[in-house]
Amino acid sequence: MINILSEPLVQRMLLVGLLVGLAAPVMGTYLVQRRMALLGDGIGHVALAGVAAGWLAGSAAGLAKQDALAIPGAVVFAIAGAVVIERMRSRGTAADVVMAILFYGGIASGVLLIGLAGGSNANLLGYLFGSISTVTWADVWLSVALAALILIVGLGLRSALFAVTHDQEFARSTGLPVEVLNMVVAVLAAITITVAMRVVGVLLVSALMIVPVAIAQLLTRSFSRTMHLAMGIGAVLTLTGIWITIFQNLQPGALIVVLGVVLYVIVAAATAVTRRARA
Repeated sequence: MINILSEPLVQRMLLVGLLVGLAAPVMGTYLVQRRMALLGDGIGHVALAGVAAGWLAGSAAGLAKQDALAIPGAVVFAIAGAVVIERMRSRGTAADVVMAILFYGGIASGVLLIGLAGGSNANLLGYLFGSISTVTWADVWLSVALAALILIVGLGLRSALFAVTHDQEFARSTGLPVEVLNMVVAVLAAITITVAMRVVGVLLVSALMIVPVAIAQLLTRSFSRTMHLAMGIGAVLTLTGIWITIFQNLQPGALIVVLGVVLYVIVAAATAVTRRARA
């Protein structure tokens, strides 16, 4: 096992997995509180269009590594998508309608743009389902920076962000800048999605944000404890899933999500039995 841990690829996979496992549930906690658990799907598909746009830009620039601008493109598009969603939501447009438009528009644009770049739809598979085995040290350091931003802001502004996501009118009456804080949540969610995209892919990114939170909510009612417990669960799930795939030929992102769903079912069943026993 020590020899395996000394492999640079394994180190990169585990480090990125740990960062994503810790950061994703932080923003997932706020999204669940706002009843916008599927926001990650909408932004994720916009990020996919950003990946394709970055690929097209890299191809046009004649870069040796054609997808060198894919992740930066995903970050830009995801943040732009988050801003659009938040602006339209604040103006009264139904959030599910906005997310549906971005969902389908994003994935369709991604397919078209990757075709214009001279690639095939197969090039998108790594971003659709995750490709953690291809991460470089540059990807790792970018993930470190983005995850640090998510954790610092998400934990540092926890009280204010909780107030806004729980009751906007009360938060506004206390003098909090509600619109600004709503935008902070949306932008941080976008950044979280681009970080997690390499681990579980666009199609499953929301699960990594939401499932650990759902499990934690079965065990505690406290917002703060839910967030911290979800972070621990997320880290354990990602590290376990990645560790298993080192020895088994399985897709890491899918395995991580399946482990999370199985754990949710077990915890839900156990808590239900416990409640009946106490009744």
